[in-house]
Amino acid sequence: MNDSRSFLFLLASSREGGNTEALAREAAAQLPAGTEQRWLRLADLPLPVFEDVRHAPDGGGRELGENERLLLDATLAATDVVIASPLYWYSVSSSAKLYLDYWSHWLRVPGADFKERMGGKTFWAVSALASEDQQVAEPLLGTLRLSAEYFGARWGGGLLGYANRPGQVLADGPALERARDFFASARRPVGASGV
Repeated sequence: MNDSRSFLFLLASSREGGNTEALAREAAAQLPAGTEQRWLRLADLPLPVFEDVRHAPDGGGRELGENERLLLDATLAATDVVIASPLYWYSVSSSAKLYLDYWSHWLRVPGADFKERMGGKTFWAVSALASEDQQVAEPLLGTLRLSAEYFGARWGGGLLGYANRPGQVLADGPALERARDFFASARRPVGASGV
């Protein structure tokens, strides 16, 4: 793997140390030694309710709060963004959705070049769900895949595991097997055929 890869793991569960995080850490453990990893828990970086001010007289210009600035900078610094969100009502968690909503504002932050810089990244999803039918996660995967496509970014894929109780994902053999190779496609250059 290219030494310059930098993975940002955004933990979007309402519970610390949950199944989604455990599955994400299993996959991350397979990355080559020296691959940069940054782990941020969205619950520790609360954002205000998103307000769409695109059509405000000043064009929505405003100062970024401390947590917003940290998340923007971390997102832009990464080559790979991993949204680790449990499946909540068939989609991403509220903290993950709020983070995605803020992308609308970051498109307008002077000097951020957000859309252009996002286009060079690879996006991934990791999720634990309480159903053995993985098709129920299609809305979650679709949200993240289509968001990547909007920027012209690469979609790395989704890693799903079954868990209905704490720690149960670590007994999901097929999910752990997929975790071993999940980021393997990151070894290919961006633009190579993906997952």
